[in-house]
Amino acid sequence: MPAPLRRLPAALMLGGLAISGQALAAETLIERVETEHHDLRLERVATGFEHPWAVAQLPDGSFLVSERPGRLAHVGEDGESRHLEGVPEVNARGQGGLLDVVLHPEYGAGDGEQDWIYFTWSQAGSGGTATTLSRARLVDGALTDVEELFAQDRYSGPGRHYGSRLAWLPDGTLVMSIGDRGSHPPRAQDSGDHAGSVLRLTETGGVPGDNPFLEDADTLDALYSIGNRNIQGMVVNAEGQVWATEHGPLGGDELNLIEPGVNYGWPEVSLGVDYATRQPIGADSLPGMRDARYIFEGRFAPSGLSEVASEQFPEWQGNLLAGGLRSERLMRLALEGDEVAESEVILDGEIGRIRDVRQGPDGALYLLSDHADGGLYRLVPAD
Repeated sequence: MPAPLRRLPAALMLGGLAISGQALAAETLIERVETEHHDLRLERVATGFEHPWAVAQLPDGSFLVSERPGRLAHVGEDGESRHLEGVPEVNARGQGGLLDVVLHPEYGAGDGEQDWIYFTWSQAGSGGTATTLSRARLVDGALTDVEELFAQDRYSGPGRHYGSRLAWLPDGTLVMSIGDRGSHPPRAQDSGDHAGSVLRLTETGGVPGDNPFLEDADTLDALYSIGNRNIQGMVVNAEGQVWATEHGPLGGDELNLIEPGVNYGWPEVSLGVDYATRQPIGADSLPGMRDARYIFEGRFAPSGLSEVASEQFPEWQGNLLAGGLRSERLMRLALEGDEVAESEVILDGEIGRIRDVRQGPDGALYLLSDHADGGLYRLVPAD
């Protein structure tokens, strides 16, 4: 039986942005958001998503929006949203559910051979749940040819710290974050455990032949980095660098430059404190472990990270945009080399908890709000 259509409110049909000859519905929320370099217009493209986690824009200008309870919405240019059939049965308790979604880098090119949608989700199994990677094709309003490509090596509880961001490297391999799973932080220092790491995989979920730990018999072959608490923002920039935002415990949220074979310290190194005792966790810095490139102020709670490469924002070229959950902030981070040289708050509470940040193929900037009635928002230059 086809999934029901949800007609968006008429107010969302007030404006539009042309993409490939089509117009996406949008409601202007703030006519002018003033920033240091650009004045922006904040628009709402769609609403009605239950705790959305990730957004991906398809070549025709429509969107895929993952919802944590286990639904994948397809938002058309006509303002209608349909839940796609064929999504695996996710374990949606706690912080688990349907998580990241990205397209194959060659999606929409050529004969369609690479028209794959990749997504991560929490899968139930013996002993708890595991962060899992699958891919599928979109055919006639449903996911087809669904393939499970990878699942972390250990199913465990509780239902949190799945990590679960995906990004493509220039060589066509895929990096994937997995959190420390929340029950036993030292797992992030165990190179025989996928928890608390970034993985590097082939497009079919295999292990690339030049992964950094292949010669170490005590380390899992898929590992790319270790010592990562819970990465929920990750992007590969134009230079091929992997940047990631990572939740600290209470404070100490980090921006890291992820490099192959590097240990990022958690829980031996942290600038956050214990939730219960308010005592420091670990040392500020240790030999053999990489310090963060930037520490967010207060309880930022990062989720979603994008690089600005759009011609619509010439003064922001190469800058990172980081979303915040508890802080409800969107921050701009200007880089000089491998360091953050400037930061600026762009949004501060206007849309609530920011779960995802993406630059679309149309050059606009897209945000998801993480609420029971979450929305898809867009930032474009103000008129």
